[in-house]
Amino acid sequence: MNFERYLKSTQRAMARYGLFTSAWILDRLPLGMVELFARCLIAAGFRFTLRQRRIARESLEVAFGKEKSPGEIDRIIRRCFENFGYGMIEMLYFMSHPRLTDRMVRWEGKEHLDKALAQGRGVIAVTAHFGNFPLMMLCCARQGYKTASIIRPARDAALEKYLFRRRSECGVNTVYAIPRRECVNNALKSLSGGEVLFIPLDQNFGSDGGVFVDFFGQKAATATGPVVFARRSGAPIVPMFIVREKDGTHTIMVEPIFELQERADEQEAVAVNIAGLTNLIERYIRRYPHEWGWMHRRWKSRPSETVVSGKS
Repeated sequence: MNFERYLKSTQRAMARYGLFTSAWILDRLPLGMVELFARCLIAAGFRFTLRQRRIARESLEVAFGKEKSPGEIDRIIRRCFENFGYGMIEMLYFMSHPRLTDRMVRWEGKEHLDKALAQGRGVIAVTAHFGNFPLMMLCCARQGYKTASIIRPARDAALEKYLFRRRSECGVNTVYAIPRRECVNNALKSLSGGEVLFIPLDQNFGSDGGVFVDFFGQKAATATGPVVFARRSGAPIVPMFIVREKDGTHTIMVEPIFELQERADEQEAVAVNIAGLTNLIERYIRRYPHEWGWMHRRWKSRPSETVVSGKS
């Protein structure tokens, strides 16, 4: 046990100092050199991600079954890891050079966000681990929106302290996902303060407190936060996603306000609306499968007969 703890501690320290070193180098590179730097790191790192690649393959097979050939799945895995690597490098770079995002990112549907904010109750920005989603938050703050995000803290305390500071410097407030009650209170406070609160809704939530909804034809444990917050605060839900273009720029896509469906039973109403949001996320993933983080075990938790589920 002591050896396992030592090994995990060593691995986290290596990852932490690797990130610190990369950030130090990127601070001093011109934009034209960033892609080359990222390409070298991705080529080297891809060889050491056997476990993550295996999980990605399993996830893609669950999602698409026989819809895609082994060759298509291989290409999606490769592009998925490339996007993840580029995203990390870009984020470190843009945190130090936020003005460059003005010409590297464009918006579609920004009027939907403005319309929602005009209601004066903040906005619940439902998103996913899709594209360079942290960059979307940075750009939102850069555009003058009061911005916050629900974030699960890194296991490495020193790394989390560093990331918290960098997010704060970029104008993105942190609402930690745990402990849960504190998260709820801080999320509602964020909304009452007129912030755009980003909530990723695409990861396994476990069987405690969430709902099971259809995701690529399989039941997936999903958090209920966005709908619960919307019902309690009156804040509108606005789905937002970001996509990498072929020329290396990014497009933030803002959907119209998500209209909540009402049901006589509150639990059923929450489940139905979470199912609707999950269905929207699935549509984006089907359109841009290489943009999503397939290395996550989305269907790890399985429903029992008594668990509430929803259909959109």
